[in-house]
Amino acid sequence: MSDPDPAQSGVVVVGVDGSSSSRRALRWALRQASATAAKVVAVQAWEVPRKYGTGVMLMPGAQWDAEARNSLRSAVEPAAAAWPGVVVEQHAVEGHPVQVLLDAARNADLLVLGNRGLGGFAGALLGSVSQHCVRHASCPVVVVHDRV
Repeated sequence: MSDPDPAQSGVVVVGVDGSSSSRRALRWALRQASATAAKVVAVQAWEVPRKYGTGVMLMPGAQWDAEARNSLRSAVEPAAAAWPGVVVEQHAVEGHPVQVLLDAARNADLLVLGNRGLGGFAGALLGSVSQHCVRHASCPVVVVHDRV
């Protein structure tokens, strides 16, 4: 009995944070999964802010989780509609984005990220999350740039 061709199945994890860069990464991941019969696991990390100023009301953790799930669903469902044959899982996970993505990609065949997230220095080629994941992921990482 031969092993299945890894190019014909697998898991593609994609980081989604609501940025235009992550939406491009999501579309790239869906296209790749369609071509290779892989499943897409869309992951959005969320954290309760540790710093907040006077007058800022802090939502409970359950509300942050619900917001993250809604944000993820809003990004994934329209994009996934273009690839109806691709199985897509959605996971909103509490934690730092780097750790959440590295954990999600631990047994994946591919991790797909946008080159820029919602924060940081716009002139940098890669955001800090992408940089860290490229260096430390246990699987290949594709960084989708703005030109794609």
